[in-house]
Amino acid sequence: MWSGGKDSALALWRARRSGLRVAWLVNVHDRATGRVRFHATPTSAIARQAEAAGVPLVSVATEWETYDASLRDTFATLVRQGCRGVVFGDIHLADVRGWYEERTGAAGLEHVEPLWGEAPSALLSEFVAIGGRAVLTCVETAKLDASWLGRVIDAEFVRDVAATNIDPCGENGEYHSFAFGGPFFARPLAWRAGERRVDGRFAQLDVTIDALVPR
Repeated sequence: MWSGGKDSALALWRARRSGLRVAWLVNVHDRATGRVRFHATPTSAIARQAEAAGVPLVSVATEWETYDASLRDTFATLVRQGCRGVVFGDIHLADVRGWYEERTGAAGLEHVEPLWGEAPSALLSEFVAIGGRAVLTCVETAKLDASWLGRVIDAEFVRDVAATNIDPCGENGEYHSFAFGGPFFARPLAWRAGERRVDGRFAQLDVTIDALVPR
């Protein structure tokens, strides 16, 4: 399950290192806007990530009301294509994990959680230590000032976010990100910041991917 953010990228890296063959990146997005919900990432940028990861993208357009049915249909289709399990990037939200686990189980799929139960601060540090880089594309302004929008997740970010009172990985929705570099990609993505906007209590940033960085 690929949101495009740092946690799904780290989960992909760990899954591959454990010997799993990741055959698809499944991305669910809002049909009306063409963006990943909350992350605010355009589907065109998600497609470039899949290209960089060397994994075919399964792009699932939904509305809120059809999310559950669309996910069940997607899992059923993947099972027919030989899929045996789904990797997630959850860390400690048991209700979220339980909701997805019910649906993977109903489809006859193994539910895999490479990051589950580990300290968010350690996971964030690991992401940066292995060369992972991501940009903040959404912040909940009641929890993080809008000045954090567009910041790159690097060693300085790890230090600064530790000084706040939020979950270091943004697991409670404090922030969302777009991964653009790291060992999960064959080459990093050249990105640029676009429009900033406010959507209710969230400040969001568009990212545009011009190309993969040349070898």
